[in-house]
Amino acid sequence: MWDNYRALNILANGLFISVVLVTIVAITPHIINLPVFALKNISIVGKNSNGKEFKYITRKQISNIINRNEFGNFFTVELDMIGSEFEKLPWVRTANIRRNWPNSIEIELEEHIVLARRDGSELVNTYGEVFLAKTNRKLTELKFTGLAESSQKVSQNYLVFNKLLKLIQRSIVQLDFSARQAWRIHLEDGAILELGRENMVDRLATYVAVHEQVVSQFREKIIYIDLRYPNGFAVRTVNSTHKKHHNQIIKTSG
Repeated sequence: MWDNYRALNILANGLFISVVLVTIVAITPHIINLPVFALKNISIVGKNSNGKEFKYITRKQISNIINRNEFGNFFTVELDMIGSEFEKLPWVRTANIRRNWPNSIEIELEEHIVLARRDGSELVNTYGEVFLAKTNRKLTELKFTGLAESSQKVSQNYLVFNKLLKLIQRSIVQLDFSARQAWRIHLEDGAILELGRENMVDRLATYVAVHEQVVSQFREKIIYIDLRYPNGFAVRTVNSTHKKHHNQIIKTSG
């Protein structure tokens, strides 16, 4: 064997690699625990998705999490654990944690933006996600009804419906999505628009197009419009005493 130079080279290389690995294993704990890698700076960055400063996340909440956790050093800090701690805060939507060489971490928080209330105490953010949070500040008056799992669909349709209604200077105060998947809009002036389960956008667009024409036909207050008819819609009005109702069919085509 000692005359086999190839075998000796392989053996020598193997021994050298083993020594290097053992050395690395031996000194690594000492290196990663050097004082230079101890966390000296924890920075908090981020805004809500509108690009504005935090409205509901407080300095006290952030300080409490930082003070009650041992984050370790640059190498041992558990980024997922820190993110999970911050995402427990009711107004935090996401928390992303990054290491900054050699001794700091950056915590980026995204704050929920409330789009609507949903069935009591629940809130819906601009992503259509349902969450629970409290504040002394006044929140939106917009309300969604329906199952929690439908909140994303309701949020998406709200944006479409509201954009159309802005063309006639109307805004939505409540959007209903029933168990039968039928849509109903409550406007700020008290009127209700019945959209049904299909062709909702087309039906609403048709109403918006003839809105001025419809309003001009009635001296009474319009309280309900059923848009589910194929060639028009039904209008219900009420007199000034709110005691007498009047129903009328309005044709839009045919």
